[in-house]
Amino acid sequence: MGQPTKILAVITTKKENIMPGGAPVFITENRETLQKMGFSLSKTLNASAHEVDLDTMIIVAH
Repeated sequence: MGQPTKILAVITTKKENIMPGGAPVFITENRETLQKMGFSLSKTLNASAHEVDLDTMIIVAH
């Protein structure tokens, strides 16, 4: 088996979606900025961006 998936960052447009857990959280003003930041972070961290829902993305390393 490979290494477990690790959440590197959370990006959300809804501050109320934030829960403690250790990964850095980025709050954006709108969905467009959420998508741009997700793309940028995934490239920078050599990781994958995944949409949790319309307001939240996670960046994960495999």
